[in-house]
Amino acid sequence: MNSSGVIFRVSLFGESHGVAIGVVIDGCPPGITVEPDDFLPDLQRRQSGSRGTTKRREADLPEILSGVFNGVTTGAPVTLITRNSDKISSDYDEFRNVPRPGHADFVSQKKYSGFSDMRGSGHFSGRITWGLVAAGVIAKKISGSSEIIAKLISAGGSENIEEALTKAIEANDTIGGIIECKVKNPPLAIGEPFFYSFESAVSHLIFSIPAIKGIEFGAGFKAASMRGSQHNDPFIDIKGKTATNNAGGINGGITNGNEIIFRVVVKPTSSTGVDQNTFSFRDGEMTTLKVKGRHDTCIALRMPVIVEAATAIAMADLILIDRGIHNR
Repeated sequence: MNSSGVIFRVSLFGESHGVAIGVVIDGCPPGITVEPDDFLPDLQRRQSGSRGTTKRREADLPEILSGVFNGVTTGAPVTLITRNSDKISSDYDEFRNVPRPGHADFVSQKKYSGFSDMRGSGHFSGRITWGLVAAGVIAKKISGSSEIIAKLISAGGSENIEEALTKAIEANDTIGGIIECKVKNPPLAIGEPFFYSFESAVSHLIFSIPAIKGIEFGAGFKAASMRGSQHNDPFIDIKGKTATNNAGGINGGITNGNEIIFRVVVKPTSSTGVDQNTFSFRDGEMTTLKVKGRHDTCIALRMPVIVEAATAIAMADLILIDRGIHNR
């Protein structure tokens, strides 16, 4: 499935080396001010160009095709696209015969009976997250006074990100990282019990981001070694503020008004420059794979804004479920 959401429903489309990529947002409330320039700050944060990122450079300029009239949303589906121009598709020809270890090359061919678009990884490319970021810009407008801030806190197993990046570049290899996301001044009491809890709604969106391999809220996995008396967050005022925040701002799947905090794990980019011994499905024997092309040394460098967007999309949907499209 390429769609997610109950009311604020986001659908991604396009391929990395196709004509364009984009997103359709159904269920977007009417009357929200939206201009093309609104998208640029977040879209620019997602772009490559900094040290350790791919040399592929796309303008990423948004085109609003529907759902916005005279600068405000109409209530009809909002469609946003951006054109692809910087493409070197020949770099991916060999991956149909020798799939990259760790990548979706093999499974995409099997799932789609050999018809999947392999150029630039097609619909499985991290480039498709452009649509998530674009939708996140509108979702942030729905989330009101909440402030969503994500940052890379470690890379390659080290808090010294620049040093880890230097070592990876020198080794012609790739590294992953950990991103921490905080929601300040979150809406109180959004999230549904069990199947659409705040954690499950956010996690569903977070795992739609390529290369994400794990998520933890609040104390996370450390909770397994804590006692209840240590993990519990005592209330200290009538508004529900707590002395600690091991729950990460969520109780019973519902936001408790305290700061929401979670961390996500980003795996190393599969397209490493290190030679790999793997299987050739064309020749029927092991071979040495030398990955060509333009790839990120650390894709996690570009992910904080994507994590923010996914969080905002989940929050927008939960807010509309709880309080209705007109917030009544």
